[in-house]
Amino acid sequence: MADRDSLPLPLEVRARLAELELELSEGDITQKGYEKKRSKLLKAYLPHIPGAECRVPVTPSSSSSSSSRYQRRRSTGTRDERYRSDVHSEAVQAALERHSERKIDVLLPSKRRSLIGQTSMDTYTPPDSTSGSDAEGSLGRAGGVSVDSWISRALHGSPSTSSSSSSHSNSSANAARLAETNMHSYGIGPMSHLSLKRLGLREICVSAENGIVIRHSSDYQSDRPWSSLDSEDSLSAPADITSYMPDPAPISVQRSQVSIITKPQPKYGNAELMETGDGVPVSSRVSAKIQQLVNTLKQPKRRPLREFFVEDFEELLDVQQPDPSLPHPEGGESTLLQGEMLERLKNCPTSLEAALLHWGAIAPKAPCLTTTHSNTKQPYTLTYGKFWSKSLKLAYNLLHKLGTKQEPIIHPRDRVALVYPNNDPAAFMVAFYGCLLAEVIPVPIEVPLTKKDAGSQQIGFLLGSCGVAVALTSDACHKGLPKSTSGDVMQFKGWPKLLWVLTDSKHLSKPPREWFPLIKDANNDTAYIEYKTCKDGSVLGITVSRMAMLKHCQTLTHTSGYSEAETMVNVLDFKKGIGLWHSVQASVLNMLHVVSVPYALMKVNPLSWIQKVSQYKAKVVCVKSRDLHWALMAHKDQIDTNMSSLRMLLIADGSNPWSISSCDAFLNVFQKMGLRSEVICPCAGSPEALTVAVRRPQEGSSKPAGRGVLSMTNLSHGVIRVDTGEKLSVLTLQNVGTAMPGAMVCIVKPEGVPQLCKTDEIGEICVSSVATGTSYYGLTGMSKNIFEVCPVSCDGGLVSDCVFVRSGLLGFVGPSGMIFVSGTLEGLMQVGGRKHNADDIIATALAVEPMKFIYRGRTAVFSVTVLYDERIVLVAEQRPDSTEEESYQWMSRVLQAIDGIHQVGVYCLAMVPANTLPKTPLGGIHLSETKQLFLEGALHPCSILMCPHSCITNLPKPRQKQPEVGPASVMVGNLVAGKRMAQTSGRDLSHIDDSEQFLFLSEVLQWRVQTTPDHILYTLINSRGTIGSSLTCLQLHKRAEKIATLLYERGQLRDGDHVALLYPPGIDLIAAFYGCLYAGCIPITVRPPHPQNISTTLPTVKLILEVSRSMCVMTSQAIAKLLRSRDASVAVDFKSWPPILETDDLPKKRCPLLYKPCDPDSLAYLDFSVSTTGMLAGVKMSHNATSALCRSIKLQCELYPSREVAICLDPYCGLGFVLWCLCSVYAGQQSVLISPMDLEVNPALWLQSVSQFKVRDTFCSYSVMELCTRSLSSLTDPLKARGLDLIRVRSCVVVAEERPRVSLTQSFCKLFKDVGLHPRAVSTAFGCRVNLAICLQGTSGPDPTTVYVDMRALRHDRVRLVERGSPHSLPLMESGKILPGVRIIIANPETKGPIGDSHLGEIWVHSPQNASGYFTVFGEENVRSDHFGAKLSFGDTQTVWARTGYLGFLRRTDLTDASGERHDALYVVGALDEVMELRGMKYHPIDIETSIIRAHRNITECAVFTWTNLLVVVVELDGSELDALDLVPMVTNVVLEEHYLIVGVVVVVDTGVIPINSRGEKQRMHLRDGFLADQLDPIYVAYNM
Repeated sequence: MADRDSLPLPLEVRARLAELELELSEGDITQKGYEKKRSKLLKAYLPHIPGAECRVPVTPSSSSSSSSRYQRRRSTGTRDERYRSDVHSEAVQAALERHSERKIDVLLPSKRRSLIGQTSMDTYTPPDSTSGSDAEGSLGRAGGVSVDSWISRALHGSPSTSSSSSSHSNSSANAARLAETNMHSYGIGPMSHLSLKRLGLREICVSAENGIVIRHSSDYQSDRPWSSLDSEDSLSAPADITSYMPDPAPISVQRSQVSIITKPQPKYGNAELMETGDGVPVSSRVSAKIQQLVNTLKQPKRRPLREFFVEDFEELLDVQQPDPSLPHPEGGESTLLQGEMLERLKNCPTSLEAALLHWGAIAPKAPCLTTTHSNTKQPYTLTYGKFWSKSLKLAYNLLHKLGTKQEPIIHPRDRVALVYPNNDPAAFMVAFYGCLLAEVIPVPIEVPLTKKDAGSQQIGFLLGSCGVAVALTSDACHKGLPKSTSGDVMQFKGWPKLLWVLTDSKHLSKPPREWFPLIKDANNDTAYIEYKTCKDGSVLGITVSRMAMLKHCQTLTHTSGYSEAETMVNVLDFKKGIGLWHSVQASVLNMLHVVSVPYALMKVNPLSWIQKVSQYKAKVVCVKSRDLHWALMAHKDQIDTNMSSLRMLLIADGSNPWSISSCDAFLNVFQKMGLRSEVICPCAGSPEALTVAVRRPQEGSSKPAGRGVLSMTNLSHGVIRVDTGEKLSVLTLQNVGTAMPGAMVCIVKPEGVPQLCKTDEIGEICVSSVATGTSYYGLTGMSKNIFEVCPVSCDGGLVSDCVFVRSGLLGFVGPSGMIFVSGTLEGLMQVGGRKHNADDIIATALAVEPMKFIYRGRTAVFSVTVLYDERIVLVAEQRPDSTEEESYQWMSRVLQAIDGIHQVGVYCLAMVPANTLPKTPLGGIHLSETKQLFLEGALHPCSILMCPHSCITNLPKPRQKQPEVGPASVMVGNLVAGKRMAQTSGRDLSHIDDSEQFLFLSEVLQWRVQTTPDHILYTLINSRGTIGSSLTCLQLHKRAEKIATLLYERGQLRDGDHVALLYPPGIDLIAAFYGCLYAGCIPITVRPPHPQNISTTLPTVKLILEVSRSMCVMTSQAIAKLLRSRDASVAVDFKSWPPILETDDLPKKRCPLLYKPCDPDSLAYLDFSVSTTGMLAGVKMSHNATSALCRSIKLQCELYPSREVAICLDPYCGLGFVLWCLCSVYAGQQSVLISPMDLEVNPALWLQSVSQFKVRDTFCSYSVMELCTRSLSSLTDPLKARGLDLIRVRSCVVVAEERPRVSLTQSFCKLFKDVGLHPRAVSTAFGCRVNLAICLQGTSGPDPTTVYVDMRALRHDRVRLVERGSPHSLPLMESGKILPGVRIIIANPETKGPIGDSHLGEIWVHSPQNASGYFTVFGEENVRSDHFGAKLSFGDTQTVWARTGYLGFLRRTDLTDASGERHDALYVVGALDEVMELRGMKYHPIDIETSIIRAHRNITECAVFTWTNLLVVVVELDGSELDALDLVPMVTNVVLEEHYLIVGVVVVVDTGVIPINSRGEKQRMHLRDGFLADQLDPIYVAYNM
């Protein structure tokens, strides 16, 4: 504002600037776009600044101004210089320095101490820190002496604080951290990736003098200490997971006045007493971490959306719109780069076989290869004469000694595998040229050391596709291969059956003198097949023709200046790539002497290759930047080293941008030992294009190598922009020379049509030459897209008649035709529309406190696809001496550095124990195998940090409700849609039987005593499967009379007093219930406390007694003794119990007068239960409602005295109590009672009883069905042999108060189908608190139907039917047939208006069997009227309905019921109280839990709940505690993919921790309370950032 006001600007310019500021404030323009347009408007009115920066092309001298930076002295030998760059390290530390003004704060996970002990440093063996692979080994970096001071200032300039990671830590520290997080909500912890400009938070300053909280408010444009965070490089805000709120007025904070005052909090137990955002007091240190996470993520990222609901899901995804201000190429179209003419070499052989024959004949004593060993073995030298004779001998044996003369095993052009270790290049060379002489195609592969080698299976697939049946190997290698018991080589997984042939001379026959192979000139026949491992782990075979092999050797000879008898030292893998091309092929063409240094020797002596250069006065050496790094670490031990003989130091991975620092550091150190700068020759190549470019050795040249300092931010958009080395995100590239002789090079777009790139655009390098690969073996279509590319110009015309080969390298052509490589397609990760190179991410991560916490050579970066975009995952092996807290601090800083340098978030950062990641044959990390382990949940990390909040920015748009929706609009919607009202009813209750003429159950029992006194009503089955006891009508009547006498005499109870019945499931409970009815008392059935868990269950029993106002307790002698025990007294004082009456010894005299109720609406009993939401409540059941309920069930199930019904239910509440105690007395059927607790001892008890008594109707719960399915899955055949037969079962009804579990019922039916159970017999019942039985399938009527609905539509309160197997489809099974006398309507829970058919709403019920209301101590009438006396807001406004609290919908099916009318099916979706509203959408916990259980094999059960708008997932781990952290990314991924939600907290617990009630329903609110009170004893608690 100040600069604008001080300038004489025209009014139109001022108006335009005001519009820009308005657009910026409303979010219609980015900060960068605003600054660009603003500077453009003010450009004409600002004075010219001399020396302004302008864009310049990349030239060899463009980096000369900073050449001193690269020539500075490096401190070597004491620090790890690999992966290091002065510029980049300083940039990383500068990025971290921006945040050093506040303390580091990171949410550490809670980990069980046993898990910490198992992951201690004693259990690990430190890996080889110097190991490297082909990919990671190329990332050599060098550093400067000033980096230590950078790190020291960044780390120790301001002391960092952290909280304990253990669940046993002090809670006061967490409280202090919570207060600090509230103060510094813009923190730099992994949870704080928030831009302060977008936050606009009100900062809180606490006065140090008086502790008063003061809110400072001022203009946002005032002085801000964090103004640097408002730039384009500021951290991105996390995805919004909360409701939208208007931004408060932005203000500034004076940091010097900030101090934290923590006042003492009242204690509750052993934890701090805290308050949540809703004002609910919670005692937990866990809640402190959650609240800290909530406070950080509370602010919305986007403004509220206007739309109410979008039906098309593709429009729901938050698609990033292209920003016109983003960098885009502006240069002209690039042209073809033509290499120089390939001069014909003098006396050049016509093939490599001819060259071997030539040198073997004229110089048989000349050394060809010298092999060094890591042990004291003398070096072995192979001369050209022996080389020729051995190759000739092998060629003869391959063609004539395998098989018979009539049927030889190998024919010309057959493929054979070459399996040789890295320390035996001589045997490999003999085998390679022996195959060439025999015209057999060699396929060099790595040695499989174990059956489970990383990538070994994919190698086997390649051999199978190539038709390989013979493998050549040496005697020593064959002895080391894994063998079977018979002594043969083990059959590796995925490998074809191979004939192993030993190529040592002692195993071969000497060829006859007259036999001589036909040596042809080079042609287009395939010479060999080189394998390549792709990004996804698949292995491809690249075929190279004989002509291409020869021409390639000639070009290498021309560019490298090879001459006869030169000595070459080779450190590279000689089986593929540059090592094969130079040390095996070009060396034979030029009669070079190759000194091979194996990988094993390099691990023992990193300076061995330098010693060989000095010993043999070698002219050429082939190395990787990894080898330069190893030499730098050990060079102090070397004396008298002379490298002046070198004329070419070939850097195989010189195209990697991070190798430049290794080259500079190596040159600075070894320059005093004769190394010249011009001999360092980086090169670029790929298996498809072979050698793309090599920087030529320049004898006597002092011209500096061409370099370019490019903006990494622009590179992520594929644009080349020259930058200065002082900025944070720059990348320095070095050229790798010009095009190869006889080749053409062009740069095309990596994707789509191969169109030429612009001159300032990054593209894929393509090569047209004879010396390239031919095809992928056996993959014609893929080969055409890679090896037959025809580049086109912008107008669509071909730029050349020649075909090009894609190299897989990304780069551009700079000045003077120099080729620059910026990365590879394999390492490219496209995140949020920007492209990042994995090597760059690794380099940034390793620039944060190097070598302190992780091993440099053991770091992997890859991307995984989550929610339609790639996400970055970083995995590193952790040093065993680093603590968990230090590791999380390091991970926090890595996240900041990557976000600051690359402006991209890391989705997951995992630390694994040392030596656990899969390795390549040369010791590096096998990237694809590591990625596969991560995706399968088998990585077993010891520390993990998930950051979905900062990475996932494309979540579906949140739903915003329209406040205008009311009853009238709902009615109009129904009328317009033409839908029928969603209401239905069961059949009429007009017919009355004999037993139905009584209004009271006590009268029914007395009537049955008079009519059928000896009729058996109840039969109890014990755990052994035999009849434990039975009860006839008369026996029940007499026992009830005696219990009534007991209540009158000993209890001194009056009519209407409440009596608690504390009995195990059995006949005593039934007799006590009817004894209470005879005495006029109100019975309350209560589950007795569990002896093994009395401290938890006994308080619940005591609470029910207090709430129900029970005057006495009736129980058995065993339970009474338990109540008086010492353990029970610790939980509840025995003196506080009401009088306890034991019913084991009843009085012998009868009750003189039985109570006869006069009012049918009077109270019969109280039904107490705990809902799934954790609410304990009792409903009042009147005599009228009880009789109506029994009558309705009798008609629905056709219950008569001649029927037998098996019941395996919990008999304390709901429909289970009605079926256990009431229905047999009312309908007269014999009930076979099986206690669910006995099934824990004998899981087959229920089904055996059903089979034994030939029961046709049975009732069970989901917990019983799940127990039988899990325990009897492998015992169906033995049970069938013992006579189990379920063919007579007509109906098997699952009693529940939840959505039918389709998968469980289907599994149960499938499992017991073989023992006669018909799938049509299994159905469900539905009841709830207001009406204990609403739906019950019964014996007649149509079969229950199953529909499939779109889960995404349910989140918006809509029902959309889809086909089975459709994406996001959810199966819903009908909850049973509506009971007689029951009316149902579906109403809007908010407007209380009726809705249409197939629309989601709350289920309301009208029936005489409805409960009368809630029984509460203080009689809360408002609760009663809301739940039991609801009326519709329009339509039928007179009928009184009961609200079930469950969401569902009615759908008229094509089936007909018994009356001939079309059947209306009720589908229950879930409880209204359990619905979680996140991002404006409604989720049912069971849907998320079903997805989570499928995510990992070790998850046995899970539960989800919300806490202050955070989604918390609790999973039970069935496995080792070391596998606990594997579940965190799996759970996070599956919830994101299937439900578009970000998990806030993942809690891993032991099996059996999630509480489940007697009906098998999860008590999620009890679980939440236990989690917040820190009572779960979790194995691991992860806080996703």
